[in-house]
Amino acid sequence: MDFDYLDEIKIEKKSHLPAVRGANSVQKQNKKEDLIKKLQSKSSEDESELSLSLKDIEQYKKAMALEKKNAERKKEQTLVKEQAAKEQAAKKDFAVEEEPLKNQVAKTENPTTAVVTVSKEPEKEKSRKKTNLFEGHVLLKYLCKELFMYFAICFCFFFVVFFVNNILLLAETILRQHVKVSAVLKLILYCLPSIVAQSAPFATLVGFLMCLGRMVTDNEIMILRATGQRYSLILIPVLVMGLLISSFSFVMNDYFLPLGILKFNRLTHEIKQSDPAVEIEANTIKRMNKISVVIGNVSDDNIIQDMVFFNVDNDGNDRIIVTGKGSVEKSQEEGVLMKFNMGKTTVFSIDNSDRKKFDVLESQTASFNVFDSVITDASTRIAPREMTSFDLWKHIKQMATDQTVTKKRLNQYKLEFNKKFSMPFGSIFFAMLAFPLALIFGKRDGLTLGLIFGIVISVLYWAASILGQIFGVKSGWNGFVMMWTPNFAIGIAGIILYLRLRKK
Repeated sequence: MDFDYLDEIKIEKKSHLPAVRGANSVQKQNKKEDLIKKLQSKSSEDESELSLSLKDIEQYKKAMALEKKNAERKKEQTLVKEQAAKEQAAKKDFAVEEEPLKNQVAKTENPTTAVVTVSKEPEKEKSRKKTNLFEGHVLLKYLCKELFMYFAICFCFFFVVFFVNNILLLAETILRQHVKVSAVLKLILYCLPSIVAQSAPFATLVGFLMCLGRMVTDNEIMILRATGQRYSLILIPVLVMGLLISSFSFVMNDYFLPLGILKFNRLTHEIKQSDPAVEIEANTIKRMNKISVVIGNVSDDNIIQDMVFFNVDNDGNDRIIVTGKGSVEKSQEEGVLMKFNMGKTTVFSIDNSDRKKFDVLESQTASFNVFDSVITDASTRIAPREMTSFDLWKHIKQMATDQTVTKKRLNQYKLEFNKKFSMPFGSIFFAMLAFPLALIFGKRDGLTLGLIFGIVISVLYWAASILGQIFGVKSGWNGFVMMWTPNFAIGIAGIILYLRLRKK
């Protein structure tokens, strides 16, 4: 700082003083000059210090940042060590005896801190674990409740669809043939296990898609993610519910379904024995063991128009019986199930050794007996669907040792064996697909989109299963591949979508 202008000001102000006081003014002037020099030196020192601080401020900031990082690292290291020590201490029993505590306190310099570290920290950890478990229980209960509710609604929907498609049409046909209502109700009851087994997997897919889609639309999934919850917390109850539904569906398909089919066949056989007219239906083809009957129009009094019989005679020749009019009645003879009384009849018999040779026989009246063995032989033979998985597997092993059994027939039994597992356990694969699919596409009206996606995928899965059965039975393709390919395709799609969801 420059203070020279002060001298000029002071001199101008004191120029009117008398000359007597000149000596004193000179002394004062000297003192002022000394003061001015000191002020100038101090100001220069302050300016130098200020300039130094401006130059080194960036280095000072860097040093402070390094010190903070080092301090944070030290804190993290200490926290990790403390956490490891707490985990080791938590594994041990926290009940500490008095004598070991006293010895430990005597060795330590600050006994109060030692007692606090042993007694209070495990209690805090226990309280934290309890709160975390409680929160997990609440979320799991809520998710399982919502999933089960939507599954139940969709299960009722598919149950009604399959019930109307299969059972009511059967009941209508049987009631039209004047069968007792009690017998019809029993037949419906015996068919219920197959409907339940078919409805459960599709209800799992549609119900889970609708439930999770609704949660995404209502931002419930976003809230769970904002609180620090992982996708695995939502995925676990989804897979658990899918496993429980698969187990229930497998029990219905493996035990109750064969039992229902056996009782259904037994009851229909009893109905046919009591009233043979039940077997007669207009404009149909009936197959009874080696006999095939083509039936034309049927009147209310069981008068049949235009019947054609195809069978084999005692010599092994093909035989065709044609009549214009006839009726059916219950036979009183032992061993005869029903009797066809026919009017004018023509019989063609073709020699199998030489197809050019044939015989023609005409008659004004004829009767055709259907023996009881024709029905009983067909009913006593147990089909693969009428066996449990254990019995079917034993039967497959026996067939594998039999050289007379063809590979095509053996593959049919293997296909039915795999079908007993692939269809029920499809619920797990549907659950794996429903979780990521709903979270990705459920941001806008997830409830409706879940319903649409679920029905479309269910139709495609049903078509793939039917095609697999057709190719497996007729073409002889591997039964395991045909039955499990739709499940594997759905499972792979679910895993890919889940990995894509986690990347986001």
